[in-house]
Amino acid sequence: MQTLYHTLNRGVDKRKIFLDKQDYFRFVHDLFEFNDENLVNTTFYRFRQSNDIARRKIERKPRKMLVNVLAFCLMPNHYHLLLTPKVEKGVSKFMKKLNMGYAKYFNTKYKRSGALFQGRYKSVLIKDEAHFIHLPYYIHLNPLDLIAPKWRERELTTSNVVNIERFLEKYRWSSYLDYIGKENFPSVTQREFLQEFFGSPEEYKRDILKWLKEMDLGSVSKLTLE
Repeated sequence: MQTLYHTLNRGVDKRKIFLDKQDYFRFVHDLFEFNDENLVNTTFYRFRQSNDIARRKIERKPRKMLVNVLAFCLMPNHYHLLLTPKVEKGVSKFMKKLNMGYAKYFNTKYKRSGALFQGRYKSVLIKDEAHFIHLPYYIHLNPLDLIAPKWRERELTTSNVVNIERFLEKYRWSSYLDYIGKENFPSVTQREFLQEFFGSPEEYKRDILKWLKEMDLGSVSKLTLE
């Protein structure tokens, strides 16, 4: 199994780090743009109508990627990433560029100063395949905190599950849609590795809902970084 890291960072004092849609777009843009050993232009550019990263009108060098971004989820005051390094210290280099770049954007936009994030990002090395197979589900289900805060306690009814399925398919700020075959931000993630484990988009959608009903969070409690 590849070397895998589950990383998370949250706003200082648990403050919101995404205040409007543009902030979410900016962070998704940064996930793509800062994943490069080369120096990058931090100027935000528009997304195409297809919702993917826009191509620049000027030519740029091919990216020398620091990591593979396997999965991500953005929440109002924190984010989750599942990463594999492509170069030595790739994760730490990428996370430094990502956090510093987004914090600079945020502080400039909102005319504030000081730390945006609650210290250095948290990171856990995933050593066990049995743990790994739960994490993408856990990361992609995080948005349920917004509509069903007790989902971790499995306090769900049939109607809850139907609403949850609809909600997840409308929540843009994660890689879930790309894994179930609905193009959202396909250029940001490298999905081949997880797709080998989890199968087709239909299988992933089916199995994540099954996991939601049957989950045992004890199996991933040390890896969730909450």
